[in-house]
Amino acid sequence: MTAHRFADRFDSTLSRLRASGRPFAIATVVRTLDATSAKPGAKALILPDGTITEGWIGGGCARGAVGRAGVAAITTGQPQFISLRPEDLLAAEGVTSGEERDGVRFARNGCPSRGSMDIFVEPVLPRPRLVVFGTGPVALALTDLAARFDLHRTLAAPGMADLPEDAADSLQDSFALDTNAEGQRFIVIATQGKGDEAALRAALAAGADYIAFVGSQRKFATLAARLTDSGIPPEALEKVRAPAGLNIHAITPEEIALSILAELTFIRRSVDRKEKTDV
Repeated sequence: MTAHRFADRFDSTLSRLRASGRPFAIATVVRTLDATSAKPGAKALILPDGTITEGWIGGGCARGAVGRAGVAAITTGQPQFISLRPEDLLAAEGVTSGEERDGVRFARNGCPSRGSMDIFVEPVLPRPRLVVFGTGPVALALTDLAARFDLHRTLAAPGMADLPEDAADSLQDSFALDTNAEGQRFIVIATQGKGDEAALRAALAAGADYIAFVGSQRKFATLAARLTDSGIPPEALEKVRAPAGLNIHAITPEEIALSILAELTFIRRSVDRKEKTDV
């Protein structure tokens, strides 16, 4: 295969993986010493199970270590840096295979070439998804403002034929959601009297990192009581934030949207900070 066709196939697979919304990792060779089959700039795409699906970063001597680094990058959301070196060089530097020092994880290169190679592995995680139920003023203001927050925006409600296609990244003519979606997902119920109960049921069934209800505490309490009587566990309803958003004394749809995005950002970044602390 020519270098041009190889690059085209790599780019095509990269685009397909990005469009799928599934996590993956990109491995890039950044430095080599002595004889190695891959050279600086070589790249590979790694799936969540460690499979290298496209690209080239060397033969079997490198693929196992790179695959494991890809799994770690995707799982933790943090880049990995690995250095493959022959056994005698590791011993001379006083490190063992699998050991990590100053952010560099060392691995043994058992290939006859006895070269060394440093590889940077970067996770590519799906954008957090914001699903807004409803087509009223608050729903539209929230979807519009969220475009500035690096969120994939879905606007969902029955009867959306009159909305422009650019109102969100995707429009959905129902409240049904994919329960297997990857990444963080935030659901805001902004139906405001038009299918509140159906939207709340759909949100609870889908599961999310954040579910919020635009409406008064009294209105939500009435809905919650009805859902509890129908068999919805009370603890599930206790996780719903109602009224939605931080209390900034918001009045207009735009102000309510701002309060919701402020709360959502706080939750989103708190999770990011905790994950980085736990790594």
